[in-house]
Amino acid sequence: MKSSHAITIAALLVALGIGWLSRGWLAPVAPLGTVPGASSQSPCPDGAAPLFWKAPMDPTFIRDSPGKSPMGMDLIPECPSGAAAPGQVRIDPGLVQTIGVRTARAERRDLARPIRAVGRVATDERRVAHVHTKVQGWVERLIVDYAGQQVRRGAATIEIYTPELVATQEARLLAARYRDETGKSPFPDVSSGGDALYEATRRRLELWDIPQRVVEQVLETGRIQKTLTLYAPSGGFVTKLSVRSGMEVAPNQNLYTIADLTQVWVLADVYEYEIPWVAVGQRGRVELAALPNKRFEGEVTWIAPILDATTRTVQVRLELENPNGHLKPGMFGSVRIESAPRPQVVAIPSEAVIRSGRRNLAIVALGEGRFEPREIEAGLADEKWTEITSGIAPGEDVVVSGQFLIDSESRLQEAVSKILARKVDDAASSEPPAEDPHAGQAVPDDDRPSGEE
Repeated sequence: MKSSHAITIAALLVALGIGWLSRGWLAPVAPLGTVPGASSQSPCPDGAAPLFWKAPMDPTFIRDSPGKSPMGMDLIPECPSGAAAPGQVRIDPGLVQTIGVRTARAERRDLARPIRAVGRVATDERRVAHVHTKVQGWVERLIVDYAGQQVRRGAATIEIYTPELVATQEARLLAARYRDETGKSPFPDVSSGGDALYEATRRRLELWDIPQRVVEQVLETGRIQKTLTLYAPSGGFVTKLSVRSGMEVAPNQNLYTIADLTQVWVLADVYEYEIPWVAVGQRGRVELAALPNKRFEGEVTWIAPILDATTRTVQVRLELENPNGHLKPGMFGSVRIESAPRPQVVAIPSEAVIRSGRRNLAIVALGEGRFEPREIEAGLADEKWTEITSGIAPGEDVVVSGQFLIDSESRLQEAVSKILARKVDDAASSEPPAEDPHAGQAVPDDDRPSGEE
């Protein structure tokens, strides 16, 4: 009984030993550097010969046969992945899915870009007036006496004492009496002289902006007016007051600055790359931090012809109505200008454009794992789309995610192709010239050309 059990155990141990020793013949392990599914003669699938062998950590280290890399690692084969036309790159579909390649279709669409900029409220320079005197004198009375005061058109602002005014009024009274006396003379030269003197004094007062009613009042009453009253040329607010009571004033001095704020400007600084989207006549919307619940709309009336070299911006002016005075010069706010759309242009998503500095590229998906890096000319761009003027036709698919990896693969394959081509050229140049089988043999006399000896 015990002997039968011992025989059985011994048979099992022998069977296990035979199986362990024969494992290498029954299931051979693929050598390092081969591809699963490859034949015993080739490491590539379907028995295809590898294009070349490359280092795992340095794709530019290429050899024609297996070996070791400079880092001591086994070279891996580069198997053919299918035919690809020159300038194209072919990537395994599994790798395409792994790196997350997404595509979008080029299409015709209307492009419009809302322009956002910072703006500030300013006075309308065409609605600013200055008050000057045309004679020298001294301030007798200051009627409008502080900056920010609102005045109406034609309202009195200041009274000035001027000796020239007094002398001219006295001369006018004398000229009026002289005209009356000489008007009775039978001599035309005498009578016309009185009229000319009277007209000269009237003209002088008129040039000083003396109202006609004041001149007539002097003639009626015979009393000389001591001061000259200046009146507001327009309505608005006094933004600058440069005079006080008792001060001496001269014709070249600005006494008041009056601004009409019923219409104001908003000056927006637009970046230079957005200027092609802005045009005179477009509508704009202004929002102020001081008035968060109000929106003001205006029209673009002017675009500066000069770029600010410091901020790289161009000033754009909008005109806004301000009847209630909510918009005050000096306020800051955000400006949004609605640009006119560019109709039916070929466009691709902006993220599909690769800008290298020297040129613009886009990766076109051709299907079946084939991609083509293509040089394009980009036009204007809105917030999501970029206009394409040449290089891509409507209906073509472009890569919008993972395109940088595809572009790198394309450049790598191009570099490898150049390296292999250089190796072929070097090998051809290093081969010795073919030997002439007739070298060293004498040429028979009959075969020599005529004339040779």
